[in-house]
Amino acid sequence: MLPAALASLALGAVPLGPSELAAGLTAALAGDFSDPATTILARLRLPRTLLASSMGAILALCGAVSQGLFRNPLADPSLIGVTGGATLGAAAAMVLGAGALPALPVLTVISFGAFAGGVAAVLLVYRLATDSTGTSVATMLLAGIAITALAGALVSLVEFYADNALLRRISLWKMGGLETGSRPEVVLALAVTAVLCVALPRHGTALNALLLGESEAAHLGIRVGRLKAVLVTWIALGVGVSVALAGTIAFVGLVVPHVVRLAIGPDHRYLLPGSALAGAILLLLADTAARLLAPPAEIPVGILTAIVGVPFFLSLLRQRARFGMVAP
Repeated sequence: MLPAALASLALGAVPLGPSELAAGLTAALAGDFSDPATTILARLRLPRTLLASSMGAILALCGAVSQGLFRNPLADPSLIGVTGGATLGAAAAMVLGAGALPALPVLTVISFGAFAGGVAAVLLVYRLATDSTGTSVATMLLAGIAITALAGALVSLVEFYADNALLRRISLWKMGGLETGSRPEVVLALAVTAVLCVALPRHGTALNALLLGESEAAHLGIRVGRLKAVLVTWIALGVGVSVALAGTIAFVGLVVPHVVRLAIGPDHRYLLPGSALAGAILLLLADTAARLLAPPAEIPVGILTAIVGVPFFLSLLRQRARFGMVAP
């Protein structure tokens, strides 16, 4: 984690050597921003580094929980409609609040729209999957796919009616990026990361029991219905905040938990914190690469994670028997 964070701080269009990095951090702590390197470090790269590590940890942690909840190593939060709903909410907020978009602090209409859209989507999916007999995971997945498709169509409709400037803004936001991290956004990201890193690993034993099947978990004393509701709520919070702050960053929630599971095993007591750490490292490295591949321009980090994630996803599909996936 520390090497990835130092690389994120030091590398970019203006590289900083070890001495400049140390001097810049010291000056920033002292409140002295007279040196350009200190300004770059304290006001641009440090917030971005913190935001990248937080978003990576949130997405990977929510992905690991989703895979345990659905008992499928190819599950990720987008399957239950959170990402699609959050994207729709943010796109609609961009259109409705177009006059308020010169800057994108946390507590703007865009952030609220993304979070509200994600929560609304997951509540709708959960309601459709729940009846008098309980909550069906299979129905939840199918409803999530349908809601995601509907949200995608509505986002396209919003883009159709947007003007050229707003259309470009929405398109760039959908690619995923960390370049707009302000102090309020970083504070919110760190707060949500801390809450999720404390709350979700507490359900590690219950998720281990759930891997045996819902009936078996209930016989072991797990309140399965309550567990599903709690975990889905945490996932909605994490992914909604992530989409609000950084746009759509694909495949982190799929790739990272699977790699960690192959490395340390399926025990969620270790898988969840391991996934959070690995997700933070992956997104730090991806964001650093995004700044280095085409300087002074920056490639949206969501594009890089998709480029890495798609081949990995296809590899998993070809080897589904080895990885314990149920054949269709």
